[in-house]
Amino acid sequence: MAELLAAGNLRKMTTNLEAPVAYSLPLGDDSLPMNPLLGQPLQLRYEGVINCVACGRKSSKSFNQGYCYPCFRRLAQCDSCIVSPEKCHYAQGTCREPEWGETHCMIEHVVYLANTSGLKVGITRHSQVPTRWMDQGATQAQPIFRVDTRHHSGIVETLFKNHVADKTSWQAMLKGDAPPVDLELERQRLVESCADALQQAREQFGLQSITELQGAEQTCINYPVLEFPRKVKSFNLDKTPLVEGTLMGIKGQYLIFDTGVINMRKYGGYHLAVARIN
Repeated sequence: MAELLAAGNLRKMTTNLEAPVAYSLPLGDDSLPMNPLLGQPLQLRYEGVINCVACGRKSSKSFNQGYCYPCFRRLAQCDSCIVSPEKCHYAQGTCREPEWGETHCMIEHVVYLANTSGLKVGITRHSQVPTRWMDQGATQAQPIFRVDTRHHSGIVETLFKNHVADKTSWQAMLKGDAPPVDLELERQRLVESCADALQQAREQFGLQSITELQGAEQTCINYPVLEFPRKVKSFNLDKTPLVEGTLMGIKGQYLIFDTGVINMRKYGGYHLAVARIN
């Protein structure tokens, strides 16, 4: 038998920076604490309904982690410049939603180094620290620049791409914690390697647009994992709407079962029922 714990339209897991990270799974009006369920056999059942996370309409397919196609085409948060902020076109007057751009993009951002599957560079709004790091499964993170807009943070990130990764290998991240990295030493190395390009960016965008953060505080993050998988097998709710297994851990936005892993953020808007198997 299965004991229903919560059901509703899924949103990405919420996090609190504790030791370890405290996770909750939003399902409609419910928010299911996940840490107490570690070591228990669970069932995730996709019930065949998707509602757009923006407008709420029913959709036969999800785009960009939870949007219906009209919203995917219309909303600024679904534009390609969100993935590639160095391509921001706000200044050209072609932003899909200028007011949204003003509150989300034309504000202070942070360029950071993180240790996820290894060393990487990333960017996030200042208000998303440390949430962004927990969503990525980082075990260490440190801000290295404070930047005045998302566009300029993307420019800085691009300068570092020839010297450090800008993406996480999610399979490696889920197999265990990467060896510790001296983030301050890596910051110094990267800044030295990119000194000329950084100076050119400051001259182009203004001296106050890009502020170096020397010796900023490092955040160390621990995740609730009983056992990491030796081999990473990913569930796909569209192909396998019923997922069962013992919950062995949570890292990033992934639930780790003894039968496979699932990226919960990928299924935003899906109507999901979570039950404990007795």
